[in-house]
Amino acid sequence: MEIIQIVGVALIATVLILILKEQKPIFAFLLATFTGILIFLFLLGKIAGIIHVLEDLAVKSEVQPIFFKTILKIIGIAYIAEFGAQIVRDAGQEAVASKIELAGKILIMVMAIPIITVIVETVVSLMPA
Repeated sequence: MEIIQIVGVALIATVLILILKEQKPIFAFLLATFTGILIFLFLLGKIAGIIHVLEDLAVKSEVQPIFFKTILKIIGIAYIAEFGAQIVRDAGQEAVASKIELAGKILIMVMAIPIITVIVETVVSLMPA
């Protein structure tokens, strides 16, 4: 099971980070960042599989490709912003992490405007004149 491998790598990294933090805090931070990236890379294959399943569902349900791609981009922005904010937070920079999260939220809103517009136009067209 993959989760055992992920947790194993994380536990080993955590022990090493705790040991390094006392003597070389920069190396501890770099190890934590590397471990996070390694786990993310390990999950890329799973993410690709999820995207393929969602693409198949979108084709079968005849969802317009532009909406599907936009939703995937929104999900990607959310995950990347969260990942980046966690790394920056690990470095002790809470203020910068908050700015990353704010930027992610704004970019998500910008990406969502076309979908929101279509929804509002559809609702307005269904209302009696």
